[in-house]
Order: sequence, then structure tokens, then C-alpha cells
Amino acid sequence: MLYSLIRPDEKSWYFVIGLIGFALTVFSIKTFARLLPRDQGRPNAVNGELSKGKPRGAGIILISVFTLATALFVPLSIEMVLYLVFIYASMLTGFLDDSAKMPWGPVKKGLLDLAIAVGTSLTYYIFNGSKINLGLFGISFTINKFLFVVLGAVLVWGAINVTNCSDGVDGLCASLCIVSFGSIFILSKIFGTDSNFLMLIATLIICIVGYLWFNCSPSQLLMGDAGSRALGVAIAVACLKSTAPLMFIPLCIVLIIDGGAGLIKLGVRRAFKLMKFMEGLRTPVHDHFRKTKNFAWSDTQVVIRFCIVQIVVSTAFLAIAK
Repeated sequence: MLYSLIRPDEKSWYFVIGLIGFALTVFSIKTFARLLPRDQGRPNAVNGELSKGKPRGAGIILISVFTLATALFVPLSIEMVLYLVFIYASMLTGFLDDSAKMPWGPVKKGLLDLAIAVGTSLTYYIFNGSKINLGLFGISFTINKFLFVVLGAVLVWGAINVTNCSDGVDGLCASLCIVSFGSIFILSKIFGTDSNFLMLIATLIICIVGYLWFNCSPSQLLMGDAGSRALGVAIAVACLKSTAPLMFIPLCIVLIIDGGAGLIKLGVRRAFKLMKFMEGLRTPVHDHFRKTKNFAWSDTQVVIRFCIVQIVVSTAFLAIAK
């Protein structure tokens, strides 16, 4: 909205987005955090009792500020508006689940995730087609449209769930998302992604930074499913828009391993009745490093070391991206 009226220099506009986006996020969290539901302590989670009484579901503030800031600072197309709708819808489902007296069952959440995933993938295909860039060696190809929509939906669904499962240590999910979004931003610059979408990614990064101000260890509040699930949709969209969706794997590898190991462990045990499958690994993986005697890392060590690994992997792959 404001961009279209002012027509500023792009570099200076990034400065405006950063300054105002951060200030707006911090102000909104300080103002509205008291209205959020309180965490009950999560008795089955490692150190879950430390979260008792903290505002939970701060993702509704984070994503609402991001949506508002995007509407103000980023030129929006119909395609981008639809992405915002799906990101916001994922946030709302997470917040309503967090706030419910009885948590939603896996079937209800799964169906909602499926609708959001298919809608997001279909939106991308309608506006961009089904051409895929491998991200390496300059190789690209076009695949069948039906297969593309299915695989795109799998990407969105997977991103929602691995990001959600990684949200268990103060500052971890937010910090890893900042690294992954920053990596995807650079990849998108390499491949010449629409500059308006790059502004959207930059806006989200700075809003997450504003949230991290309150969520770094020891946290003052928690994003809950409202934030982590929406960030998963946003990461998947960013990977799709980079035209190299397979780069989701290296550029989000720590999120995938941390959150995905538990999904694989649970899925195999339920499907094949192999109750000892991955018995030696605590999941999410961040709990393995915090609570096994060979590691016993602090929360801060988990966050910093996980981010270091992601930075190293992202740097290596971005160096050879073409």
C-alpha cells in the first residue's frame, strides 16, 4: 500500500521494513501478550514445568503483525494475498487448538493441514506452473501438473509439521526459521525471484526477530502452534517461490531432522508395530541433546549449535547454487 504511494528506492525501503516491522512487533507483543492464554506446564515435555504460567499462542500476534506489515509495505498481487490467507489460516487453526479446553485430535488437525497444503500448492501452480529448478548445476525441468500439486502439498504439510515439532526449546524454532528464511532469501536472489516476494520474506524475518526478543532463553512467552504451524507454511511457500523447492531439504535440514525424526518414529511404530524402532533416540531431537548423559546440552547450547549446523549447511549449498 505505502510502497505504491511513495515509490521509494528498494534498498531504503528494506530499511523502513526492518525498523518499523521490528518496532511494531515488539510494541504489539508488549501490549497484547497479557491477553493470551497461559501455558499449563506441558507435563509430558522435557522441562515443560518451566513454561507454566507463560503466555502461550503468541504466534497470533506475530503472524497478525506480519500480515499487517506486509499489507502496508509490500506491493501485493492476488497470488501473494492467497499465500497470506493460507499462512493466517494455519495460524488460526494452531491458536484455536492451543486455546481449546480439549486439544483437537490428529484427524481434525490433519484434515485442516491437508486443506491448507493443497490450497497453497494449487495456488503456486496456477500462478507459476510446474517448472522446477534443482538449485544445483543449473538443471531445471517441468513435471506433470497433478504430480506437482501433490508433491507441493506434501512439502507444505511436511514443513508445517517439522516446524511445529521443533518448537520445544526457548528460541530454537524462531532462530532456525530466521536462518532458513535468510538462506531461502539469498537463494531467491540468485534465481531472480520476484522482488515483491523478497520483501515479504524480509518482513517475516524481521517480525520473527522482534518475537525472538521475548522468546530467547529464558523466554517470556511462547509462540505455540499458532506461530510454528504458520511459519511452516511460510517456509514451504518461500521454497516454492524460489523455484527450487527441493532446496527445502538442505536449507531447512535441521528443522527437518529435529521435528521429522519424531514423526518417522511414531509413524513406523504405529504402522508396523515396531515399538523399539529408534528406541535409542529421544524425539524431538533437541530433547536427545538436552537429556541424554552423553550430551546434556543447555537450552542455549542447543539453539546456538543447531543454528551453526544450519548456517554451515546452507552456506555450502548456496555456494554452488546456479
